Amino acid sequence: MDSEVQGFNPGLIVLIVVGGLVSTFLVGNYCLYVYAQKNLPPRKKKPVSKKKLKKEKLKQGVAPPGE
Repeated sequence: MDSEVQGFNPGLIVLIVVGGLVSTFLVGNYCLYVYAQKNLPPRKKKPVSKKKLKKEKLKQGVAPPGE
């Protein structure tokens, strides 16, 4: 039985398409990440509550003012 070459293997085509989509997704995410690092301002830190500050000072052994 001689079989002639009939183009690409369908499995190979699926593999190429899926690989292309995955690589496009990864490259796109990397580009967005680099763009965001350069152009977006850094996130603001949440303000620390007075209660937490008081606890931290007590842990360090510094008496809080007024006591």
